[in-house]
Amino acid sequence: MNDFPDGSVWLVGAGPGDPDLLTRKAERLIGSATVVFPDALVGPGVLELVPRTARVVPVGKRSGRHSKDQGSINELLVAAALAGERVVRLKGGDPAIFARATEELQACREAGVPVSICPGITAASAAAASLGRSLTLRGLSRKLVLVTAHARASEPLDLDWQALADPHTTLAIYMGKAAVQEIASKLMQNGLQGDTPVAVVENASLPTEQRIVTRLDLLSVAAPGRATDGPALVLIGAALKAVEPGRCRKSGQGFRALSDQSR
Repeated sequence: MNDFPDGSVWLVGAGPGDPDLLTRKAERLIGSATVVFPDALVGPGVLELVPRTARVVPVGKRSGRHSKDQGSINELLVAAALAGERVVRLKGGDPAIFARATEELQACREAGVPVSICPGITAASAAAASLGRSLTLRGLSRKLVLVTAHARASEPLDLDWQALADPHTTLAIYMGKAAVQEIASKLMQNGLQGDTPVAVVENASLPTEQRIVTRLDLLSVAAPGRATDGPALVLIGAALKAVEPGRCRKSGQGFRALSDQSR
């Protein structure tokens, strides 16, 4: 069955960066593409799977450094497909989670271009796997909430902090490292206890992975808010309580810990 004919587009989830975490379908689609439009967060090991016969057109966007605006990306996808190419739009993580997939799907459909989604492993799953922990915990953490902390410069985060400060919820906050101080402050102001476990994982699944394990009231000290080149995910919730700062070191990977005994 040919699910990738000429003149079609696939939005492919590249996962968190480790090429071993690609789905078999994602690898097959990448290998069949004639042109690939990758995000900045796509791992180098994944890009090595692009065939030499295919064009690679980087369209990555990072905070404050946008190589292409979303409208231009939409136009590139549509133009390539209308020219008869097999187009892979390669997105870090999962295309359906904080990845602007809706705009690209709509642009393709309005132009009459066949478009489909191939899911990928999202950063929250990769970070939990690196920590060796579950994102949920029976009888204690019954809900998982994915939220983005991305906001325009100088603007506060427009989030429902009261709903997020649920002790029975695990929060997975994408693009949250630069906002850790506000995140911790708002959650505690709305009732979440200061000793709630927190983990910050940067570059999850890659050799350059960095981890910080702490608690909510020490988050702004353990992980001072700043923008870095590596994508970071902030996990908050009781499901992480078994993550012990003194026992999570792994050789070859950066790790810092700050417990309540570090005050």
